[in-house]
Amino acid sequence: MAKNVKAVGFDLFNTLITLDSTALVEAENRLMASLHAGGLTLEEDFFLGLHRKWARRFLDDTRKDGRETHNRFWIVAALEEAGHEVDPEGPLIGAAVEAYFSSFIERCRLIPGTIEMLRGLSAEYRVGLLSNFTHAPAAREILSNTGLAACFDTVVISGEIGYRKPHRMVFDRLVMDLGVCNNEMIYVGDDPEPDITGARGAGIRPVWTTYVLDRGMPYAPGYMSRDCEEDLQVPRISDWDDLKKLLDSLKMH
Repeated sequence: MAKNVKAVGFDLFNTLITLDSTALVEAENRLMASLHAGGLTLEEDFFLGLHRKWARRFLDDTRKDGRETHNRFWIVAALEEAGHEVDPEGPLIGAAVEAYFSSFIERCRLIPGTIEMLRGLSAEYRVGLLSNFTHAPAAREILSNTGLAACFDTVVISGEIGYRKPHRMVFDRLVMDLGVCNNEMIYVGDDPEPDITGARGAGIRPVWTTYVLDRGMPYAPGYMSRDCEEDLQVPRISDWDDLKKLLDSLKMH
């Protein structure tokens, strides 16, 4: 584990916040309602199946070069396959995106003790957030509503810079913004590929948080890479007390 840690970075979903189990279903309901209000006639199950298919396809494509995608492209691709030609930048799609994310904005919950933990860390470390989030305005609203926005020295959101974890660029951006060297930082996240593999690839020491996993809680919607849970060979924490103990142990080396 790294010595002389000067900064701590965090993932967002399933690391600092969780989502109610109803969030995804309600998001899809609101997406459908918005498209119907915009004058489109769609069979719900058919369209949502297409939307999920295209979401997976676009997200899989991001693994090729790390470039971020956006929900508007998934919606447009699904609509086109269903026989509707629409403008990706038009008001119909813009309204649908906002309707979809409004469910997640309303249903975010802080993991207990998170604000206090971050405030405590800021007395000794630079503290940053790095989140894969396609629609950055929704991420910013979540951070504001939960009180997290004021807890970080920097916030890096994939949808704002055009690349997503595990691409090295986003980790290097976080390190640069925090004003430290890569090997002076740890990064706390829950998802093996973007968080653990990504941090390692950038020369940052990862810490695997399993708060949600250990409690059998629903994961925030996404396409997670959970095929190596028991073989990560990195420090593992299950709550904020574990993180404090880990950081305290590093001071002793």
